[in-house]
Amino acid sequence: MRNRAAALLWRAGIAAALVCAIGLLPWLTRTDPALTVLKARSAERDPDPAVLADIRAQLGLDEGPFHFLAEWLHGEAGRSWISGDEVTPAVLQALGASILLMAVALAVAAVTAALICARTLWRGAHGRLGGRRSGGGGSAVLAALPEFLTASVLATVVGVQLGWLPALGWYGPRWTILPALALGLPAGAVLSRLLDDLLPGAFAEPWALAAAARGLPGRSIARQAIRRCLPALLPNTGLFAVGLTGGAVAVEQIFDIPGLGRTTLQAALAQDLPVLQAGTLALVLLAAAAAGLAALAGRLLIGPALRDGALPSLHGPKPPARTLRPFAYGGLLALVIALGLPRDPLALDTGERLQPPSLQHPFGTDGLGRDVLARVAHGALDTLLLALAISAAALLTGVLLGLLPRLSGPLVDTIVALPPVLVALLVTAVVGGGPATPALAVGAVAWAPLAAHTSALLRQERAALHITATRGLGADSWYLLRHELLPAVLPPVTRHALLRLPGIALALASLTFLGLGAQPPTPEWGLLLAENQPYAERAPWAVLAPAAALALLGALAVTAAGGVRVPRRKRREPVDMPQQKPRTTELVGA
Repeated sequence: MRNRAAALLWRAGIAAALVCAIGLLPWLTRTDPALTVLKARSAERDPDPAVLADIRAQLGLDEGPFHFLAEWLHGEAGRSWISGDEVTPAVLQALGASILLMAVALAVAAVTAALICARTLWRGAHGRLGGRRSGGGGSAVLAALPEFLTASVLATVVGVQLGWLPALGWYGPRWTILPALALGLPAGAVLSRLLDDLLPGAFAEPWALAAAARGLPGRSIARQAIRRCLPALLPNTGLFAVGLTGGAVAVEQIFDIPGLGRTTLQAALAQDLPVLQAGTLALVLLAAAAAGLAALAGRLLIGPALRDGALPSLHGPKPPARTLRPFAYGGLLALVIALGLPRDPLALDTGERLQPPSLQHPFGTDGLGRDVLARVAHGALDTLLLALAISAAALLTGVLLGLLPRLSGPLVDTIVALPPVLVALLVTAVVGGGPATPALAVGAVAWAPLAAHTSALLRQERAALHITATRGLGADSWYLLRHELLPAVLPPVTRHALLRLPGIALALASLTFLGLGAQPPTPEWGLLLAENQPYAERAPWAVLAPAAALALLGALAVTAAGGVRVPRRKRREPVDMPQQKPRTTELVGA
């Protein structure tokens, strides 16, 4: 009970510090919010000193930052600085739209994950898995699809050209289908890879072998295998839910959805602090609720085995996957880069605008006549190196903080509630704009899913039977961590980090797409997508080339993740201990 109270206080303190930091943002960054509010209200009006003074008086800016904190302590969300409307009804309405979109997107993600894992489930239920897993090429492409690009294609083709579903607005259930597809397909692909990584261990457990020997139906065995793997996935599923709620800014912008992510972004751009504070607090509370529900569902699914230390391990020693696919994908990506590097990515030729692929321009040209192959190849260096550096830092941070769940749990719930776009705006406000802003913003949130995954796997691994037996033989915590827990947890978390590599590249691309990253004429992949999106119908090759490069990166990451294995040390046979003086303090079979 004392630990739970301490965790609750720690969580409340982090949320309060975040809301207070947002409220103090103008004073911390030494900016004049009156000028920003004036531009948001009327972009054409001159910033006359008298007008700015009147705005400061209306908003109470001259009373100092503690005036706003005092209002929050009294439970008053206040009124919007831009529209003058009450903040609470607007934020609740936006939250309702985002939760509905999140629910439909999660349903799409669940169906996508089930379809991708169907082959592994069938083979495992019928005893034909043999340690092999699906190749992951299709899931890699889905996971690497830029959400904003998928949303644009769905809105243009399905919504406008074919007219099958509405493409703009938010007026009923039919308006949720296209944005839910854009959000749910990549999320389902990532979740399917995490589930597919655990299923072989579940099908190899004694209960599954006994059920198959007794002739139980394959669908029953598959259903129980999914239930066995779900506790390790639930924390990341909760993170996906919160991310789909607050992080769907680009999709909400494209489909004109009045969701919480879009509302928070607009408030951040206009420095509408009351709306920004209320929106951030709503996201933090939603993240805490999702984490609590995920933890409760995990305990219910596992049962007393977690408390009694009677769980089998899902992460036994496995040989590295032998496949040529990573080399094929990597070689193809390297070939594209090698062919494009000798070309000039900045050379303009307006007479060659939007030319289709040819021998002279294998990937065609963009709206300014620049060679798309050259821009994709030169942009790959910055995008790939930056994504790799962020992934490595996120893996190290996630594992270290995942070893301390009481400390990192509330941090993860708070961090994941902040969309990368909002973090980028906060970073820009604190350290200023520049090419490092997207990297700092994405790196600040990229470690959270890995920390949650590490904590979830460690919680189950500590309850494994062999850990209980080894501890009973006298092993201390350091030995268990070094020789048992980390070798079991590091491979799946490392594979998870590789699966996140395309997502990190997409996050960088999304920030650039929204104008918060690289600026022209930098050939960054996200900027290429943003620049060429208006020409998607006339020159689809200009958009498909960087999108295909991202998909190729995703296929490379997913197939390479299958080869990550850290086999455990071979155990020595236990020695006989003297019966007259049992030495329980020394580890037998070390």
